[in-house]
Amino acid sequence: MTSRPAPPSADLLRGSQADELSALLALRAHGSLAGAARQLQRHPSVLSRRLDALERRLGVRLVERSTRRLRFTEAGQQLADRLGEASRLIADAQAEAARGAAEVRGRLRLALPAAMGRRLLGPMIAEFALAHPQISLEVHHAERRVDLIDEGFDAAIRIGTLDDSRLTALKLHEHRRLLCAAPTYLARRGRPQDPDDLASHNLLGFTGLDSHPHWRLRRDGQLRVVTVRGSLSGNDNEALLGAACLGVGVLIAGDWLVAPHLAGGSLEPVLPDWQPEGDGAIHLVRPSARFTSAAMEAFRQWSLDWFSRTPWLPSLAPHPPSSCALP
Repeated sequence: MTSRPAPPSADLLRGSQADELSALLALRAHGSLAGAARQLQRHPSVLSRRLDALERRLGVRLVERSTRRLRFTEAGQQLADRLGEASRLIADAQAEAARGAAEVRGRLRLALPAAMGRRLLGPMIAEFALAHPQISLEVHHAERRVDLIDEGFDAAIRIGTLDDSRLTALKLHEHRRLLCAAPTYLARRGRPQDPDDLASHNLLGFTGLDSHPHWRLRRDGQLRVVTVRGSLSGNDNEALLGAACLGVGVLIAGDWLVAPHLAGGSLEPVLPDWQPEGDGAIHLVRPSARFTSAAMEAFRQWSLDWFSRTPWLPSLAPHPPSSCALP
């Protein structure tokens, strides 16, 4: 029993096999080797060899050729018709993909830092969703740094320094960490005048800092390292902020988190001349900047515009809290 050739596969779209199919389609379109050769910018003898190779590979005669004319066999005509249909489908699929990339629609999977995502970025995301109803958003809040590539995220907003060279980063805003405490705490325990004084204070430790359990403070080229000791530590900035507002201890936190409380008086600066290390910046990070979809580009521009208004500045907080109540 004569073995039949294997059915066409994705391999037909590569290398010499793709050249063979292109030759058959060009011959079908022009009806002559000369016309097909002009289309493909090849010598007619090259196309003739490709047709010979295709027929040998498939084990069937596709085109009857003489010195004066060409005629497709039934098998050749069927194959050429099916290849024409496939070519149109591929062209339609490519056009559809290009249109999809240009349209502001689709799905975006975003990772946000938990506390900032809940307290600050919620309005930004909601306003973006209202402005772009054709975009489906899936938003994850986490203190940990998710792996965008392995976990399938389109983008993330991150605070601090960046350590993944596989990602493309866009700086959205500066970020500063501040030392602060409640007036009630400072009245009870006294106001530190020097980093060494912090050794006798109740320090609220954020375990998410790379330097934990140490605070590294700088001023005019000096570096002082303070070991964090206190009655409360944890990986939730909001919980530590609430404790600080209630007078439990001294806190280091990002300006975006404490600015309204500093403006409202529920917190006061501590050692303002000393700057905690680990500021970094706020970035929008993506797996790649190439072939960005219109949806991703819209979110990128929206994030830039929104952060340019510095939404946590006291002047932009219409009702800054005046107590330890969290907004």
